[in-house]
Amino acid sequence: MKLELQKAKVKDIAWGAKTALLVDGTLQICREEFLAAAADGAHFKTLGAELARPGESVRICPVKDVIEPRYKTEGPGQVFPGMVSGVETVGSGKTFVLDGAAVVTCGRIVGFQEGIVDMGGEGAKYTPFSKTMNAVLVFEPVEGLEPHEYEKACRMAGFRAALYVAKAVWEAGAPAVETQSFELPPFAEAMKAYPELPKVAYIYMLQTQGLLHDTYVYGVDAKRIIPSLIHPNETMDGAIVSGNCVSACDKNSSYVHQNNPVIRSLYARHGKDINFVGVIITNENVTLADKQRSSSYAVKLASMLGVDGVVISEEGFGNPDADLIMNCRKAEQAGIKTALITDEYAGRDGASQSLADAAKEADAVVTAGNANMIVVLPPMEKLIGFPDYTDVIAGGFDGSLKVDGSIEVELQAVTGATCELGFCTLSAKTW
Repeated sequence: MKLELQKAKVKDIAWGAKTALLVDGTLQICREEFLAAAADGAHFKTLGAELARPGESVRICPVKDVIEPRYKTEGPGQVFPGMVSGVETVGSGKTFVLDGAAVVTCGRIVGFQEGIVDMGGEGAKYTPFSKTMNAVLVFEPVEGLEPHEYEKACRMAGFRAALYVAKAVWEAGAPAVETQSFELPPFAEAMKAYPELPKVAYIYMLQTQGLLHDTYVYGVDAKRIIPSLIHPNETMDGAIVSGNCVSACDKNSSYVHQNNPVIRSLYARHGKDINFVGVIITNENVTLADKQRSSSYAVKLASMLGVDGVVISEEGFGNPDADLIMNCRKAEQAGIKTALITDEYAGRDGASQSLADAAKEADAVVTAGNANMIVVLPPMEKLIGFPDYTDVIAGGFDGSLKVDGSIEVELQAVTGATCELGFCTLSAKTW
């Protein structure tokens, strides 16, 4: 499978009569058509749209999902398969990408684990989505709507709007200024390639704890799957999307799945110091039997591939830590070296136990930061959404929202701050 991402660069964003990418890099969006693409009168009492640019004094809260506008121009299927398009296998052909733009969904709270994006000030340092040109959908649900129905309506509206923007811009003739190609050979060839290099796979843990903690693969709730092989290119076409309300700091938004940096890094090293052979998706379960089943199955697949090592990434914290460590321990016992990516909940002073589970085999661990760290976000001139929920979202507390509009919260309230795929801004230095 070979996929070409054809990228048009977005440098600014504005409303206009027609959706198109202007010659100066401004993404012009027809607001009426944008809202029409997202419209859902059965579920939304009101539906609004706002724009937010990097550096502006703007706060978006509570953020539900972030999506990169993409549109397949060649090859089978269409982006977001099983959600707003058919279920044909994606990951090959050509896909048009509005690089630098995002559709952000925001509205009255679904679950308490939703987040904040500040486009300027201290908070902008911690979220990667302060750097994107954001078209924000703002929802108010109809009375009596069940939380899971509201979450689905918001999720689907975001995908429809993102697909609309990318398709309209492509049809308006926007040029791609950069093309990236991604290709892996069939397994029969991959197993024989680069015999001098270690074979490496990626075990991609998906949040599936239920109660608005869901991830979807081709439209199927990943709680219902057993660990499976997936081509890394499929993720770039939106085969995996977010449908969860886990803590904002380490929630993998759909944008993050589309741009998974672990997959990009493994591709970049393929044929140089590793032989990247594929991706194994697995779920994060809530019962011991399910954890045992999925971890054993994921490691079995890795063993059948004959890999020397695996990278394992997590989404969420607490209960999923047990899945992370179980995957690690079983892989190491099978003779497969592991490298783990997680974040930490080590208390506000950083002195508490970082993970809910541990094992001696977990001796190569990358941290994305301590989500309990306190940050103070200054007041913003413009608020998009409903900031009155600040005191009750995960990471907030009674008194988080100050009279002057500033917010004192744990880092876990900031969208993408400690993303366990490494799609974040934190880093570390050694002296």
